[in-house]
Amino acid sequence: MRLALLSTSEFNPEQRTLYRDMRSGIETKFKGFEAINGQGILIGPWNPWLRFSKFGGPIWELVKVLSFSPTLPGLVREVAILVTGAHFRSAYELYAHVSIAEAAGLSEDKIAAIAAGQCPGNLTDEEAVAHEVASALVSGGVLPEIIHRRAVRVFGEEGAAELIYLVGLYCLVSVTLNGFDVPVPDHKQSVPAIQGNPADFCSEA
Repeated sequence: MRLALLSTSEFNPEQRTLYRDMRSGIETKFKGFEAINGQGILIGPWNPWLRFSKFGGPIWELVKVLSFSPTLPGLVREVAILVTGAHFRSAYELYAHVSIAEAAGLSEDKIAAIAAGQCPGNLTDEEAVAHEVASALVSGGVLPEIIHRRAVRVFGEEGAAELIYLVGLYCLVSVTLNGFDVPVPDHKQSVPAIQGNPADFCSEA
């Protein structure tokens, strides 16, 4: 970990305001994993966002836009986020969103395969499109037209846009976590990798 955890006694006025908003949002929307430690200190990506509030504040606003009133189904969101976390090998992101995905009802075998960089063969049509879009975007280059059309057909134009922005956000989350070497909480375990060849895309939905 490259940044010490920022305690409430160290806050400047801007950080204090941002902390209150972040903590309220975490307690409301980000449950099932540790994001606030026993001393009330924010961990995960929130610590570097809070420390560098000039950057973290706008990022948090985007997090709220994409997380507080999403139109995409929860399972679709978690498939895309797990694909992104797996691509970046972002331990804290996978730790957090494995928990969220489990609570949303994504099966253990799907979670394990996606976290290992694979594409499960038993995804629903919506989940498969989310996997395709996220896999294509994190691989670089223009999103293939056939995949974009499929996303618009399944989620609508605004839903497809939301999916693209969601993947972009979690690329930023992953880079934040990796850049500052943010660890998984000591008492937690990361998702074990499984054997097999990674797949870039699912079969057509």
